[in-house]
Amino acid sequence: MTPEELSAARDRIVPDVVAGGLRVLFCGINPSLMTAATGHHFAHPGNRFWPVLHRSGFTPRQLRPSEQAELLGLGLGITNVVARADELGAEEFREGGAALTAKVGLLAPRWLAVVGITAYRTAFGEPRARIGPQDRMVGGAHVWALPNPSGLNAHWTVQSMADEYARLRDAVLTRPPTDRPAPGPDSAH
Repeated sequence: MTPEELSAARDRIVPDVVAGGLRVLFCGINPSLMTAATGHHFAHPGNRFWPVLHRSGFTPRQLRPSEQAELLGLGLGITNVVARADELGAEEFREGGAALTAKVGLLAPRWLAVVGITAYRTAFGEPRARIGPQDRMVGGAHVWALPNPSGLNAHWTVQSMADEYARLRDAVLTRPPTDRPAPGPDSAH
């Protein structure tokens, strides 16, 4: 990918990989320029999302970004707090959090897994949130904050991230599907 092609991807919107009733909707921060240029989520070669997803047991093999649609058959999907590729401000994250809440309410996934604790804290006004399950629900879905799989996140190795993602997978498998409350005005909290 040339620098010109990457620059041309700035502000592009990357379509979600979603369907109604997913087991887990993974939510990135916003698309990288590589993702925007290719149209495939987590497409940057240094991003560890796809190997982590496989090592954690969510996928039977390591998918390539171009195979992202295969997630739907596994009850998984991908969206972002903010859909466009570029630098973002705190206000845009908060607006993205409100839009995400509405989207989750419509799609009704059992779990919303936000990949990036800082984005989660900003989007939902939870400055003390930690990696792991959250007390609040968003759009009626249980919430789990996961480490950001970006190669720039040196605090987490592929294996330590896979271990955390596996904790979510175990919760998905052990929590009965009937635990989702009916959508309503209070379901965002």
